[in-house]
Amino acid sequence: MKPLEGILVLEFAQFMAGPSAGLRMADLGARVIKIERPNTGEAGRRIALKNLFLDGSSLVFHTANRNKESYTANLKDPEDLKRVKKLIKKADVMTHNFRPGVMEKIGLDYNEVQSINPKMVYATVTGYGTTGAWVKKPGQDLLVQSMSGFANLTGNKEDDPVPVGAAISDIITGTHLVHGVLASLIKRSKTGKGALVEVSLLESTLDFQFEVITTYLNDGNQKPQRAKQGSAHAYLGAPYGVYKTKDGYISLAMGSLLELGKILKCDALAYYTNSDSWFTKRDEIMDILREFLIEKNTQEWLDLLEPKGIWCSDVYDYKKLLNHEGYHVLGMDQKLPLLSGEKVHTTRCPIRLDDERIFASKPAPRVGQHTEDIMKEFNL
Repeated sequence: MKPLEGILVLEFAQFMAGPSAGLRMADLGARVIKIERPNTGEAGRRIALKNLFLDGSSLVFHTANRNKESYTANLKDPEDLKRVKKLIKKADVMTHNFRPGVMEKIGLDYNEVQSINPKMVYATVTGYGTTGAWVKKPGQDLLVQSMSGFANLTGNKEDDPVPVGAAISDIITGTHLVHGVLASLIKRSKTGKGALVEVSLLESTLDFQFEVITTYLNDGNQKPQRAKQGSAHAYLGAPYGVYKTKDGYISLAMGSLLELGKILKCDALAYYTNSDSWFTKRDEIMDILREFLIEKNTQEWLDLLEPKGIWCSDVYDYKKLLNHEGYHVLGMDQKLPLLSGEKVHTTRCPIRLDDERIFASKPAPRVGQHTEDIMKEFNL
């Protein structure tokens, strides 16, 4: 039995942040019913990565909505809304990512839902909170990465701002939403009362940067300085970073520069005896390492450094990673057959329970696929 079996979640969310929270709860055993627009479904069905579609919906929709059911309703139609409120009365959790004010107009705001079901855990995602100058601004991952300062942490010193090439703000916000929901369900088990859970893309992305923002606030508001080349962290000193080798790349994490120099037999590093210089002379030191590490293949350096306890790694692309034994032993792959006969090849839930991996039991639903069955089951 999975830990969230018996929990009914109504998901009014679209795109990635809210649905990724529903994804995780569904993986953990919750019954997640997506409340979608008739005919077209949620907008995320039409947002495609590389314009890839399967069974009428975008590939990214399929990745975020496995193990869910689809119930269609026009929330502006009084009869549909009446039926949705009946569902709300029987649910445990409700999630949405409408802009502030939308659910109030529909009549499904927190206070109204609490009057229908006092035990409901009502969880919302916004872009920038519920008040303030940005409240009506689109809550989109690239915009949030850009506005939160995050895009100024990646890349080289002379680069323009570099956002991360993945929906990091969406995914971390969805994770925080699940944290809030699970905590509220535990509280409800003690008090019998529901709760309001609120997260925003901006706040979650700021929290994701807590180590660097804390450094900024406690270091005289000194702006993060990216390394001239190859460092993955604006506030960490040499040797931290990625270096080109004769046949690829090697990454070096935190550690003693002097110890590294001895193992490599790189005499030039012995000059930097003061650890402060590992920060103040970072670019200079990294230039020395670049000239040194280019002389041998990556595996040659790994064979030398890893037995000595130096934190280092090869730099994999997806082809090399996904064909490596270290990846295969994790058992991360799963293939979900769709009603169309196509298959979605994706990754599984990363959580293991009682030493068991969690795989999806069913693919993402078609629009309204379960509407009739749900209406009969809940007498709607």
